[in-house]
Amino acid sequence: MDVMGLLPRLHLLRFPVGQAYLWRDGDDRGELTLVDAGPAGSGAPIAEAVTALGRDPRDVRRIVLTHFHEDHAGGAGEFAAFGGAEVLVHRLDAPVVRGEAPGPPPVFEDWERPLFEQAAKLLPEGDFVRPAQVTEVAGGEVLDWGGGAHVVHVPGHTHGSIALHLPEHGVLFTGDTVAASPVDGTVMPGVFNLDRPAVLAACRRLAELDADMACFGHGDPVTRGAAHALRGMAHA
Repeated sequence: MDVMGLLPRLHLLRFPVGQAYLWRDGDDRGELTLVDAGPAGSGAPIAEAVTALGRDPRDVRRIVLTHFHEDHAGGAGEFAAFGGAEVLVHRLDAPVVRGEAPGPPPVFEDWERPLFEQAAKLLPEGDFVRPAQVTEVAGGEVLDWGGGAHVVHVPGHTHGSIALHLPEHGVLFTGDTVAASPVDGTVMPGVFNLDRPAVLAACRRLAELDADMACFGHGDPVTRGAAHALRGMAHA
């Protein structure tokens, strides 16, 4: 797993498939929030990364999942067990994260199938550790971190996909609603969706937020001028 500093209070954690983000509030000892948690088996590497940054895994107070897919939720239960972090997810994706219901499969575009097959080969086999408890959100909440993290319900990639907007800091976590091309970094709608027209509508909605930095579930973040890049993508 690679760790990359984006801001003094924000680090990107990159896995073989997908990525998560570690946010710090306040000073160097402020509480931590993890946005997504990587695939199964990521709990221990995340704990090691937190320790390498001079913190204790128990300092991570919450894990906010942008959606239920394994490359984002697979490590949540394992990491939460290290220090009891609260796991939050949208109410429509919560039954999947808890293991109470299967997740609906994506509706693939023809060109997406080879990409999905390649990505699936990099994911570990078997079930992942389920969180002991899950806190449900519905969208519209303002969570007590990041100066007020606005939960934006953006259905389309999954029914319960969310984005997280930190207006005070100009940071937007898009989950897989938006991505960046691994080839040239072009900002683009996410792939492997349940409802692509809904994703395109969600992209337009996110483009209207005044974000300077956009952090995606896949691909390099846009670290400056994100609103302009998102609007260009949404209206292409």
